[in-house]
Amino acid sequence: MSNNEVITNTSQWSLVVQRVTDTTAEIWVGTLFATLKKPTKARVELTSSSGTVKRKEIKKEEWQRPFTSLDQRFYQVVTFTGLTPGETYSVKFSRFIDKGEEQIIPVTWQELRSGSLTTLPQRLPLKGTKPFTVSLSSCFYNHRDGGRAAAAYKALHDWGPENTRPDIKFMTGDQVYLDIGFDSLSLIPQEIHQRIADDYATHWQALGSILTRGGTWMLPDDHEYWNDYPFYESNIPTLQALRIDKVRKAWDAASKDGVNNVQRSPQFEIFSIGNDISFCLADLRSFRDDHGFTSTAIFNKIQAWAAGLTSPGVFVSPQPLIVEENEQEKNLLSYKEQYAALLKAFASSGHDIVLLSGDVHFGRIASVPLTADANGPRLIEIIASPLSNLTFLNGIATAKPKLKPKTFPAAEVCRINRCKAQPVSYSEMYQVSTKKGNIFSAYPRTRTNEHFMTVGFSRLEGGDIEICADAWKVRMPEGRKKLPSKDFQRSYRTRLK
Repeated sequence: MSNNEVITNTSQWSLVVQRVTDTTAEIWVGTLFATLKKPTKARVELTSSSGTVKRKEIKKEEWQRPFTSLDQRFYQVVTFTGLTPGETYSVKFSRFIDKGEEQIIPVTWQELRSGSLTTLPQRLPLKGTKPFTVSLSSCFYNHRDGGRAAAAYKALHDWGPENTRPDIKFMTGDQVYLDIGFDSLSLIPQEIHQRIADDYATHWQALGSILTRGGTWMLPDDHEYWNDYPFYESNIPTLQALRIDKVRKAWDAASKDGVNNVQRSPQFEIFSIGNDISFCLADLRSFRDDHGFTSTAIFNKIQAWAAGLTSPGVFVSPQPLIVEENEQEKNLLSYKEQYAALLKAFASSGHDIVLLSGDVHFGRIASVPLTADANGPRLIEIIASPLSNLTFLNGIATAKPKLKPKTFPAAEVCRINRCKAQPVSYSEMYQVSTKKGNIFSAYPRTRTNEHFMTVGFSRLEGGDIEICADAWKVRMPEGRKKLPSKDFQRSYRTRLK
């Protein structure tokens, strides 16, 4: 560090490592708090392990509004190109202290946040070396987290066993709970915009050590908007104001700003690791209506992705597929025609599909054949939820791992696809543990322990892929380095074809 720099950890500033490819990286920097001043000049630096530095500057006029109706709070996305595949880079976000400004200490550049990323490899690593590892999480409620989710992730990423350290992460919904609390009843549009922006600010501050480490893809589920979005005729007391058009429009607009400008969630996105495995992310929440869980255009892209697979596929969704219909609110099975078409596309791909998802407030791994052929493709569903549980009255929204449905898909879907339901394979070994509740505590009901998962992908000789999945307890650190403890007694392993 040179004499004209000072390192701080000013947590009201954010640095989020977002999309990475084998040669590019997108870095989100700025603040979601209303109290900070736009720097006249800022910079983001990327430094390789060999010491090569790439630098991008941000001028004052280049800052953008994350929430378009609010003057304060600002961000910019900086894109770096020409990076080396499979390389680890450190990231630094700094602002320039103008000599004309009042200075407490005589510095020129002040470091605001730092992080790291690893670009995607050109091929999956061979088994026996560190796997390409994805972190999976969903459902984060900040109230009683106390920084523990971020601390657990940071410990595993920085100091954990090398073969479990995440390279990238998928956050599959409910990264914020915008519809919690009676203040969500506000009838004043500007208050609604401020409340939603404030919620993002506090949640992003709490998630800081997660967001700064490795590429991040986020998909929204309903609580990035409101419960059972886009439907609003709910009996939940805190949501009754949504029946008023101006309230609903303000809430919808601010929520979409958060999804589009802060989370930068993809409607549809695919990327591959060489010819070894293909990933597909789809927002199956934001574009729902009475007829489908996504638009026809996006659904056609999902079908085309499945049809074009030449290797196993990973489908990332805000909600799981191996479910029973929910009478209280809509899940994917509520849209039987589109749901049946999605399963048919997966079955016709001829390859195993790994579904990474969240939402349901339990963690579980399950698998089921997609066809009647014993050697045919399978659906392997990995669910991680929650990263941090709801509390007090909202704490009734908890769940223990479900071992239903016993067969898959549902009878009406079988009728549509002219197929036969297959038995679902569940194992108690691969269900995240639970903790008993206490009616007089912040957690009134039995709940699934707070956790995230890691899924490692390795290439086998002959072309098949092995996955290895682990669940990590957020609130049970172990050892001097406070590493999160494993929830499964042994890792889940299977071969993908």
